[in-house]
Amino acid sequence: MSAPTFDGLARRILRRRPRIGRTRLVAVDGPSGAGKTVFAARLASSIVAVGGVPVPLVHTDDFLSGWDDQFTSWDRVAASLLAPLRAGEPGRHRRYDWERASFVGPWVPVPPAPVVILEGFGAARAGSELSFSIFVVAPARLRLERALARDGAATRSELLRWRRRENRHFATERTAERADLVVRGVWSDEPVVVDG
Repeated sequence: MSAPTFDGLARRILRRRPRIGRTRLVAVDGPSGAGKTVFAARLASSIVAVGGVPVPLVHTDDFLSGWDDQFTSWDRVAASLLAPLRAGEPGRHRRYDWERASFVGPWVPVPPAPVVILEGFGAARAGSELSFSIFVVAPARLRLERALARDGAATRSELLRWRRRENRHFATERTAERADLVVRGVWSDEPVVVDG
């Protein structure tokens, strides 16, 4: 199978039917440091360019209440994002400030747009309400380097604990196997298909 372009992937997503209200919810999931955020931003830009529709990009990290909230944060995602979208209403969330260890700032609205991208660990947990699911992978060493460069060397022990838990989660949930597309988060210009 040849590697899809971002524009080709955007067209593929836009052909899918909405499964949560009037919205095509797209998950960009994968392990820490794989390149999910960069991939999701490029995909959002392509969907805007190809479809001429707004594409809110929501990060699961914004719902986390610290390192130990890896799994319990999903209740906030379900209540403040998925439930309103299901009803055709705007979702909303506040961003977590990791330095202050609290949710801060104004509420961020998430309109029930034709496409909403949910990016980050656990995004694929939306399951049957997803119109499309992408799993981003990268070599373990590269992922660790990226994560430490992003979050700082002082986070190493927390990050390694996080990675053990996310590995168990992905294995148990078979997240990559269930994804519509698996891509390598190491690319120059376009995504590289691993399986999909």
